[in-house]
Amino acid sequence: MQLGFIGCGKMATALIEGVVASGIFSKNDIIISDRYPAAVEAVASKCGVRRAVNNTGVVTEADVIIVCVKPADAADALDELKRASVDKLVISIMAGVPIAKLQELSGERARIIRVMPNTPALVHKGASAYALGKGTTEDDAAIVEKIFAAVGTIASVKEPLLDAVTGLSGSGPAYIYLVIEALSDAGVLMGLPRDLSLQLAAQTVVGAAEMVMQTGLHPAQLKEQVTSPGGTTIAGIAAMEHAGVRAALLSAVSAATARSKELGAPAK
Repeated sequence: MQLGFIGCGKMATALIEGVVASGIFSKNDIIISDRYPAAVEAVASKCGVRRAVNNTGVVTEADVIIVCVKPADAADALDELKRASVDKLVISIMAGVPIAKLQELSGERARIIRVMPNTPALVHKGASAYALGKGTTEDDAAIVEKIFAAVGTIASVKEPLLDAVTGLSGSGPAYIYLVIEALSDAGVLMGLPRDLSLQLAAQTVVGAAEMVMQTGLHPAQLKEQVTSPGGTTIAGIAAMEHAGVRAALLSAVSAATARSKELGAPAK
Protein backbone atom coordinates (compact mmCIF):
# COMPACT_ATOMS: atom_id res chain seq x y z
CA MET A 1 0.00 0.00 0.00
CA GLN A 2 1.28 3.44 -0.98
CA LEU A 3 0.72 6.53 1.20
CA GLY A 4 0.67 9.98 -0.38
CA PHE A 5 0.80 13.47 1.07
CA ILE A 6 -0.45 16.57 -0.69
CA GLY A 7 1.14 19.37 1.31
CA CYS A 8 4.47 19.12 3.11
CA GLY A 9 4.07 21.22 6.23
CA LYS A 10 4.89 20.40 9.84
CA MET A 11 1.91 18.12 10.39
CA ALA A 12 2.71 16.10 7.28
CA THR A 13 6.29 15.75 8.48
CA ALA A 14 5.13 14.59 11.92
CA LEU A 15 2.81 11.99 10.38
CA ILE A 16 5.51 10.72 8.04
CA GLU A 17 7.99 10.35 10.89
CA GLY A 18 5.36 8.64 13.03
CA VAL A 19 4.23 6.03 10.52
CA VAL A 20 7.79 5.21 9.47
CA ALA A 21 8.93 4.83 13.09
CA SER A 22 5.95 2.61 13.90
CA GLY A 23 6.54 0.43 10.85
CA ILE A 24 3.11 1.03 9.32
CA PHE A 25 4.69 2.28 6.10
CA SER A 26 8.25 2.17 4.84
CA LYS A 27 9.95 5.25 3.43
CA ASN A 28 9.72 3.80 -0.06
CA ASP A 29 5.94 3.47 0.30
CA ILE A 30 5.47 7.21 0.88
CA ILE A 31 5.28 9.85 -1.85
CA ILE A 32 4.83 13.59 -1.33
CA SER A 33 3.97 16.74 -3.26
CA ASP A 34 3.57 20.43 -2.53
CA ARG A 35 3.00 23.61 -4.51
CA TYR A 36 6.42 24.75 -3.28
CA PRO A 37 9.28 22.53 -4.57
CA ALA A 38 11.51 23.66 -1.71
CA ALA A 39 9.04 22.21 0.80
CA VAL A 40 9.06 18.86 -1.00
CA GLU A 41 12.84 18.82 -1.07
CA ALA A 42 13.11 19.64 2.63
CA VAL A 43 10.73 16.89 3.75
CA ALA A 44 12.10 14.32 1.30
CA SER A 45 15.65 14.99 2.46
CA LYS A 46 14.71 14.85 6.14
CA CYS A 47 12.45 11.79 6.00
CA GLY A 48 13.91 9.86 3.06
CA VAL A 49 10.58 9.54 1.22
CA ARG A 50 9.88 9.77 -2.49
CA ARG A 51 9.19 13.04 -4.29
CA ALA A 52 6.42 13.65 -6.79
CA VAL A 53 6.78 16.38 -9.40
CA ASN A 54 3.20 17.49 -8.71
CA ASN A 55 -0.08 16.27 -7.24
CA THR A 56 -0.64 14.04 -10.26
CA GLY A 57 2.17 11.79 -9.13
CA VAL A 58 0.63 11.38 -5.69
CA VAL A 59 -2.87 10.75 -7.07
CA THR A 60 -1.54 8.19 -9.55
CA GLU A 61 0.65 6.18 -7.20
CA ALA A 62 -0.86 6.45 -3.73
CA ASP A 63 -3.70 4.28 -2.43
CA VAL A 64 -4.23 6.54 0.58
CA ILE A 65 -3.87 10.32 0.22
CA ILE A 66 -3.57 12.68 3.17
CA VAL A 67 -4.39 16.30 2.34
CA CYS A 68 -2.32 18.63 4.53
CA VAL A 69 -2.92 22.04 2.95
CA LYS A 70 -4.66 25.19 4.15
CA PRO A 71 -8.45 25.21 3.68
CA ALA A 72 -8.19 28.00 1.11
CA ASP A 73 -6.05 25.71 -1.07
CA ALA A 74 -8.45 22.74 -0.92
CA ALA A 75 -9.85 23.12 -4.44
CA ASP A 76 -6.45 23.31 -6.09
CA ALA A 77 -5.08 20.44 -4.01
CA LEU A 78 -7.95 18.09 -4.89
CA ASP A 79 -8.51 19.13 -8.50
CA GLU A 80 -6.30 16.39 -9.92
CA LEU A 81 -8.07 13.76 -7.82
CA LYS A 82 -11.45 14.84 -9.16
CA ARG A 83 -10.30 14.90 -12.78
CA ALA A 84 -8.72 11.45 -12.44
CA SER A 85 -12.00 10.08 -10.98
CA VAL A 86 -10.21 7.34 -9.04
CA ASP A 87 -11.26 5.18 -6.11
CA LYS A 88 -8.91 6.41 -3.38
CA LEU A 89 -9.07 6.89 0.36
CA VAL A 90 -8.70 10.63 0.98
CA ILE A 91 -7.90 11.80 4.52
CA SER A 92 -8.27 15.52 5.13
CA ILE A 93 -6.82 17.38 8.11
CA MET A 94 -8.09 20.74 6.85
CA ALA A 95 -10.02 22.59 9.56
CA GLY A 96 -13.50 23.77 8.67
CA VAL A 97 -13.88 21.91 5.35
CA PRO A 98 -16.85 19.51 5.75
CA ILE A 99 -17.01 16.04 4.26
CA ALA A 100 -19.67 17.10 1.75
CA LYS A 101 -17.36 19.78 0.36
CA LEU A 102 -14.40 17.41 0.33
CA GLN A 103 -16.49 14.90 -1.63
CA GLU A 104 -17.48 17.56 -4.13
CA LEU A 105 -13.86 18.61 -4.62
CA SER A 106 -12.46 15.06 -4.77
CA GLY A 107 -15.06 13.39 -6.99
CA GLU A 108 -17.76 10.82 -6.38
CA ARG A 109 -15.44 7.81 -6.28
CA ALA A 110 -13.17 9.13 -3.53
CA ARG A 111 -13.72 7.77 -0.02
CA ILE A 112 -13.47 10.65 2.45
CA ILE A 113 -12.37 10.67 6.07
CA ARG A 114 -12.01 13.96 7.90
CA VAL A 115 -9.53 14.20 10.78
CA MET A 116 -8.99 16.96 13.33
CA PRO A 117 -5.48 16.60 14.80
CA ASN A 118 -3.62 19.05 17.02
CA THR A 119 -0.08 20.39 17.08
CA PRO A 120 1.31 18.14 19.85
CA ALA A 121 1.33 15.49 17.11
CA LEU A 122 4.62 17.16 16.21
CA VAL A 123 6.09 15.57 19.35
CA HIS A 124 3.97 12.41 19.02
CA LYS A 125 1.59 13.49 21.80
CA GLY A 126 -1.32 14.51 19.61
CA ALA A 127 -5.05 14.17 20.29
CA SER A 128 -7.04 13.54 17.10
CA ALA A 129 -10.60 12.63 16.18
CA TYR A 130 -12.03 11.52 12.84
CA ALA A 131 -15.36 11.27 11.06
CA LEU A 132 -16.19 8.88 8.23
CA GLY A 133 -17.68 9.87 4.91
CA LYS A 134 -20.15 7.84 2.87
CA GLY A 135 -18.76 4.69 1.32
CA THR A 136 -15.83 4.34 3.71
CA THR A 137 -15.10 0.91 5.11
CA GLU A 138 -13.91 -0.61 8.37
CA ASP A 139 -10.53 -1.10 6.72
CA ASP A 140 -10.43 2.63 5.89
CA ALA A 141 -11.14 3.50 9.51
CA ALA A 142 -8.45 1.08 10.66
CA ILE A 143 -5.90 2.76 8.39
CA VAL A 144 -6.71 6.19 9.79
CA GLU A 145 -6.45 4.92 13.35
CA LYS A 146 -3.06 3.32 12.69
CA ILE A 147 -1.67 6.46 11.06
CA PHE A 148 -2.76 8.91 13.74
CA ALA A 149 -2.10 6.55 16.64
CA ALA A 150 1.53 6.77 15.53
CA VAL A 151 1.58 10.41 16.69
CA GLY A 152 -0.78 10.29 19.70
CA THR A 153 -4.35 9.23 20.37
CA ILE A 154 -7.24 8.96 17.91
CA ALA A 155 -11.01 8.62 18.41
CA SER A 156 -14.02 8.26 16.13
CA VAL A 157 -16.88 10.80 16.27
CA LYS A 158 -19.81 11.89 14.15
CA GLU A 159 -18.90 14.79 11.88
CA PRO A 160 -21.00 17.44 13.73
CA LEU A 161 -18.85 16.81 16.82
CA LEU A 162 -15.64 17.73 14.98
CA ASP A 163 -16.39 21.39 15.68
CA ALA A 164 -16.33 20.62 19.41
CA VAL A 165 -13.12 18.63 18.91
CA THR A 166 -11.65 21.69 17.20
CA GLY A 167 -12.73 23.91 20.10
CA LEU A 168 -11.30 21.55 22.72
CA SER A 169 -8.24 19.66 21.52
CA GLY A 170 -7.61 21.49 18.24
CA SER A 171 -7.34 24.90 19.87
CA GLY A 172 -6.65 23.51 23.35
CA PRO A 173 -2.84 23.60 23.23
CA ALA A 174 -3.02 27.40 23.03
CA TYR A 175 -5.12 27.48 26.20
CA ILE A 176 -2.56 25.33 28.01
CA TYR A 177 0.34 27.47 26.76
CA LEU A 178 -1.47 30.44 28.26
CA VAL A 179 -1.81 28.56 31.56
CA ILE A 180 1.89 27.64 31.55
CA GLU A 181 2.85 31.22 30.76
CA ALA A 182 0.65 32.54 33.57
CA LEU A 183 1.98 30.02 36.09
CA SER A 184 5.52 30.90 35.08
CA ASP A 185 4.80 34.62 35.50
CA ALA A 186 3.30 33.90 38.92
CA GLY A 187 6.45 32.06 39.96
CA VAL A 188 8.57 35.01 38.89
CA LEU A 189 6.24 37.32 40.83
CA MET A 190 6.88 35.18 43.89
CA GLY A 191 10.65 35.42 43.42
CA LEU A 192 11.61 32.40 41.32
CA PRO A 193 14.13 32.78 38.46
CA ARG A 194 12.40 32.85 35.06
CA ASP A 195 14.02 29.68 33.68
CA LEU A 196 13.25 27.66 36.79
CA SER A 197 9.71 29.00 37.02
CA LEU A 198 8.98 28.05 33.40
CA GLN A 199 10.49 24.60 33.88
CA LEU A 200 8.41 23.96 36.99
CA ALA A 201 5.22 25.24 35.36
CA ALA A 202 5.62 23.16 32.20
CA GLN A 203 6.59 19.99 34.04
CA THR A 204 3.67 20.42 36.44
CA VAL A 205 1.25 20.47 33.50
CA VAL A 206 2.96 17.43 31.93
CA GLY A 207 2.87 15.51 35.21
CA ALA A 208 -0.73 16.36 36.00
CA ALA A 209 -1.87 15.30 32.53
CA GLU A 210 0.04 12.03 32.80
CA MET A 211 -1.62 11.34 36.16
CA VAL A 212 -5.04 11.68 34.53
CA MET A 213 -4.04 9.40 31.64
CA GLN A 214 -2.32 6.71 33.70
CA THR A 215 -4.57 6.49 36.75
CA GLY A 216 -7.90 6.74 34.95
CA LEU A 217 -9.20 8.80 37.86
CA HIS A 218 -11.45 11.81 37.38
CA PRO A 219 -9.52 15.09 37.70
CA ALA A 220 -11.71 16.01 40.67
CA GLN A 221 -10.48 12.91 42.51
CA LEU A 222 -6.86 13.72 41.77
CA LYS A 223 -7.44 17.30 42.89
CA GLU A 224 -8.80 16.06 46.20
CA GLN A 225 -5.66 14.01 46.77
CA VAL A 226 -3.55 17.18 46.96
CA THR A 227 -6.10 19.45 48.64
CA SER A 228 -5.68 19.38 52.42
CA PRO A 229 -8.18 21.15 54.72
CA GLY A 230 -7.02 24.70 55.32
CA GLY A 231 -3.89 24.12 53.23
CA THR A 232 -2.08 25.94 50.43
CA THR A 233 -3.79 24.15 47.55
CA ILE A 234 -7.34 24.96 48.59
CA ALA A 235 -6.31 28.58 49.06
CA GLY A 236 -5.04 28.62 45.48
CA ILE A 237 -8.12 26.88 44.12
CA ALA A 238 -10.39 29.34 45.92
CA ALA A 239 -8.50 32.20 44.26
CA MET A 240 -8.87 30.54 40.83
CA GLU A 241 -12.60 30.01 41.30
CA HIS A 242 -13.00 33.62 42.41
CA ALA A 243 -11.18 34.76 39.26
CA GLY A 244 -13.42 32.60 37.05
CA VAL A 245 -10.73 30.33 35.61
CA ARG A 246 -13.17 27.43 35.17
CA ALA A 247 -15.73 29.69 33.46
CA ALA A 248 -13.03 31.15 31.22
CA LEU A 249 -12.01 27.71 29.94
CA LEU A 250 -15.64 26.74 29.35
CA SER A 251 -16.13 29.97 27.40
CA ALA A 252 -12.93 29.41 25.39
CA VAL A 253 -14.00 25.97 24.15
CA SER A 254 -17.51 27.25 23.43
CA ALA A 255 -16.21 30.25 21.47
CA ALA A 256 -13.72 28.19 19.46
CA THR A 257 -16.42 25.61 18.66
CA ALA A 258 -18.76 28.34 17.45
CA ARG A 259 -16.02 29.82 15.28
CA SER A 260 -15.28 26.40 13.78
CA LYS A 261 -18.94 26.07 12.82
CA GLU A 262 -18.85 29.52 11.20
CA LEU A 263 -15.77 28.64 9.16
CA GLY A 264 -17.36 25.41 7.93
CA ALA A 265 -20.71 26.97 7.01
CA PRO A 266 -21.49 27.44 3.29
CA ALA A 267 -20.76 30.92 2.00
CA LYS A 268 -23.83 33.08 1.59
